[in-house]
Amino acid sequence: MDNKDVIDDLNTLIETSKDGEYGFLNCAEHVRSASLRDVFAKRAADCREASAELQQMVRQQGGKPEDDGSTSGAMHRGWVAVKGTLTGYSDLAMLEECERGEDAALARYRKVAQKALPAGVMEVVQRQMTGVLRNHDQIRLLRDQARNAADKG
Repeated sequence: MDNKDVIDDLNTLIETSKDGEYGFLNCAEHVRSASLRDVFAKRAADCREASAELQQMVRQQGGKPEDDGSTSGAMHRGWVAVKGTLTGYSDLAMLEECERGEDAALARYRKVAQKALPAGVMEVVQRQMTGVLRNHDQIRLLRDQARNAADKG
């Protein structure tokens, strides 16, 4: 795999991580539950750490790392704000939006992980992808719990 392609793929994952960080922080601002706020803040910190690690890898590959999220991530955050306004920023709505964001992140990581990356890069991508999957599953579980509570309430 060409070094430029490796750098491009790493930069895509940096954007993905930045999108996650901003998305989780945005949702943390709007949830009512203190425990959800803590979960979202922790997930944002995890995304920030993943991004920093990827940025260092891009530098090691001789490239210039991305330092911002993607346009689609910005649009998603805008949608979170619009949907939040329409739904009164319910915890369930924020969990649903976070799950959508994690679905997109997982898809991007899976796409990059299928490529012929250098061994050290592949190791980091796979480890981070495991973290994204863990985040996704946690958010989905919390979303399911919120849905069940809403159905009973």
